[in-house]
Parts: sequence; structure tokens; C-alpha cells
Amino acid sequence: MSPTPLRLAILGSGNIGLALAKGLVKAGLTAAEHITLTRRSVAALAPLAQAGYQTTSDNRAAIAAADIVVLAVLPQQLNKLLDELAAGLDPARHLLISVVSGVSCQDIRQQTGHAALRVVRAMPNTAISIAQSMTCVASDSASDTDLGLVEKMFDTVGVSIRINEELMTSATALCACGIAFFLRAIRAASQGGTEIGFHAHDALKMAAQTAQGAAALLLQLNTHPEQEIDKVTSPKGCTIAGLNEMEHQGFSSALIKGIKTSAVKAGSLYKEG
Repeated sequence: MSPTPLRLAILGSGNIGLALAKGLVKAGLTAAEHITLTRRSVAALAPLAQAGYQTTSDNRAAIAAADIVVLAVLPQQLNKLLDELAAGLDPARHLLISVVSGVSCQDIRQQTGHAALRVVRAMPNTAISIAQSMTCVASDSASDTDLGLVEKMFDTVGVSIRINEELMTSATALCACGIAFFLRAIRAASQGGTEIGFHAHDALKMAAQTAQGAAALLLQLNTHPEQEIDKVTSPKGCTIAGLNEMEHQGFSSALIKGIKTSAVKAGSLYKEG
């Protein structure tokens, strides 16, 4: 007897929601016909409807046909959505997965009025679009079974890691905002490459591939950055000269401060809304 397919409603089907839906189908965890995608403008989901997904602008109808509900709206839109869903949520049946920044599991239960609601938070990043997301998963009360299921779902679009819920805002800064930080570093490296003689498109390709290689060294060899840095630096060499100049200009300090600033802002987005 085959397992019961996952039946999902993805509310707010933007880039993250659509990437997750496609990842689940591609991995065979469920079929397109078992996923309902919602968006205020259903016309924007027409290609997905043609691919077999259910599409609607009616969030209440979407959760009625689902066991797993993915909340993928902006923090400022969440309370209105939860008010809309409250009467249709069944704590015994529905598992809520929130990818909304800065909103705790308790916030969601409190807003819906369901104290027993099962809520898991997940924080992917935009690399989810190419199945390379770093997704952090957490909850304050969900079971290991629920957390394991959410990890399995997000493993279809990258790599997931389970963390404590109090670290989810920090995860937003390091992993979600972090995509932009590393892209800016690559962009700066490519500009340096152009300044020393390469055409812009060549410099960007060279910088991006070099960054990818650096990350792969750490992930595949399970080493520390400094171990790999030591392999590139020789006494009185050009690498250490460049590294030291960057440190004199505040490279590491700027990145650390940027991550800390993003973490503070991420924690206030929901409350500001």
C-alpha cells in the first residue's frame, strides 16, 4: 500500500512557495494535483495550473483540502491572513509551516486563537530557486515527526538544519540576508578584477567560480576557512598582502556588523507591520 501523499496549501505563492512546490513534486514527495497554490492574482499562476497544480485566491478553500499549510506572505500581511484562516484551521489535522521572518510559533498560535496548533518555522533563502537553499528549521513545541517532515520537504530544495527557535531571527540574517552579502562580496571581487585588467563579464565569471570553489572546499572537506587560507598564503606573498590590506580596511568587521544589523531589523519586521 503506497503512503498517503502530502496535501499542501501554499499561501502566498511567490518565489519561495513555488520553488518548494516544484521541489516536492520533482523529488516525488507528492504530486502537483495535491498542492494548492494561492495568490491574490490567480492569473499569475496560470502556468502552474497548466502543469497540474490547484490554484485559487481563496485561502480558506485551499486549507480545507490540505493537511500541511505553508505561510509564505510578508510579515506585514500575516495577521490579516491568519484572521482569515482561523475558523478553518484544525489543530488535529493541520501542520503550519511559516517562512515569515521574525514571527514566532507562539505569535501564530496567539493570532489564530488555537493554542494547540502545530507550527514549524522554516527560513530558506533565494537559492531555493535552484535547489541550493540553506534552510533553518525550528519549533517551540512541534514533534520530532513534524520537524523531520519539514526537514525532508526542504531537503528537496537544498540543505536543511534544525536549530533552536530563538535563533531563527539570527538565521534570517546569516542565511537569508546572507545571500545578498556574499553576492556583494563577489561583485566587489569582480570589480577588482576589472580594475586589474579583465573584461567585466570575464571578471564576474572568474570571481563567482572562485567563490563557489571556496565554499565547496569547506563543505566537501569539512575544514575550517583558516586551514584553507593557510594553503594559499606563503611568507611575504601576494595573498597575505591582499588579505591584510582588506583587514586594515575593515573587511571582516564590516561583514560581522552587517549581519548583526540585519538580525536586529529582521526581529522587528513583524512588530513594525
